[in-house]
Amino acid sequence: MKNIFFILLLTVLAGGCSKDKPLVISSEDYHSSVGRLTDVMVHDIFSPPVASRVYAYSNIAAYEVIAQGSERFTSLSEEFEELKKIPKADSTKQINLRLAAVVAQMEIGKKLIFSEESISTFHDSLSGVWKKQNEEEFFDSQEYGKAVAAVISEWMDKDNYKETRTMPKFSVYSEDPSRWQPTPPAYMDGIEPHWAKIRPFIMDSASQFKPAPHPDFSLQKDTNFYKELIEVYNVKNNMAETGDASEEMKMARFWDCNPYVSTTRGHLMFATKKITPGGHWIGICKIACQKNNLDFEETVYAYTTTSIAMADAFISTWDEKYRSELIRPETLINKYIDENWKPVLQTPPFPEYPSGHSVVSGAAATILTRLFGDLTFDDDTEVKYGLPVRSFASFNQAAEEAAMSRLYGGIHFRSAIEKGLEQGKAIGAYVVDDLEVKSLY
Repeated sequence: MKNIFFILLLTVLAGGCSKDKPLVISSEDYHSSVGRLTDVMVHDIFSPPVASRVYAYSNIAAYEVIAQGSERFTSLSEEFEELKKIPKADSTKQINLRLAAVVAQMEIGKKLIFSEESISTFHDSLSGVWKKQNEEEFFDSQEYGKAVAAVISEWMDKDNYKETRTMPKFSVYSEDPSRWQPTPPAYMDGIEPHWAKIRPFIMDSASQFKPAPHPDFSLQKDTNFYKELIEVYNVKNNMAETGDASEEMKMARFWDCNPYVSTTRGHLMFATKKITPGGHWIGICKIACQKNNLDFEETVYAYTTTSIAMADAFISTWDEKYRSELIRPETLINKYIDENWKPVLQTPPFPEYPSGHSVVSGAAATILTRLFGDLTFDDDTEVKYGLPVRSFASFNQAAEEAAMSRLYGGIHFRSAIEKGLEQGKAIGAYVVDDLEVKSLY
């Protein structure tokens, strides 16, 4: 009897000390990792196009890991000629592909942001838990995730981003009355004037989805351009009469997504930090993933396809912005109509045409509709930035509202909004076809 009891005791003790159980990595772990990257980019004040690059490469790193062990998802190295195949996971080691995917995502993210310590601290907090569960599996998986990140990093470094850092700034001097000029209150230089030189992911070139031209610049009252200018002026004035409670005002503020809003108090100027347009749609992607109870692999796939479409959308948008170099409504209204007029939103520091929100929202909504169908959802992405939840019947409805918010905000002409939305949907459809994006619902 004593021998039996002793054997049972040893069994219990051995089980309690065992570290042979495989690590359990959930889709929520991945959501948390992407969320931390978003928080760091808000802190570091990343511009919208640069943020889109961070989302794309970090998610692709994770995707390449999970694609290796999947019968459903295939490596993007078959799509991107310059992307080498990642090394195969060593079958003699205890490699958890999900953990390796999180590591690869964080390693690439850490290379692309400024506040590396924040990502490292987050990684260390997770590592402490995972190491206690299965130390050998943790270290084997971490080593493999870093090896994958090295391959992605090598490919990433050849996209011409570094070269654009040394290219000349946008010259603001011009006698052309239609050409963009810096806007108040900070009068910042035009950001990322060479973004069209970044290597696209799926598009053949930055100009592949060049939008139809905007109306010819004219200050004659019977022209389409002037009519659009007066529309911006009147819409804002009408909203001012109804106050902050108007639906148009709520839309404008909800979709502001300006990562750097300059605020002046006397002689002091400081920045109010917010999420980027791409970051907002990444938040919507998370909502859709959670509502559909996607597993880890499906979650990574959703983030990756959405990120790729948005990254190409920003390249396409910036290509046209710095080709047309169109002036903003605020500049013209202040000079020719009403010097005291101010838009609801702060005008972003780059040319007007097309609306970046419209292009990116159209692209993201097209991808998400393919992934999830016409999903109804409550968008709480902006709650942490002091804005209430808004509800949508579909991704396309959200994209249309995001686009129109730029008119209500007083920062875009109607043509930039409507043509931009068409441009974005075309980019999204192209990505869906080229990558053969799968339905997840």
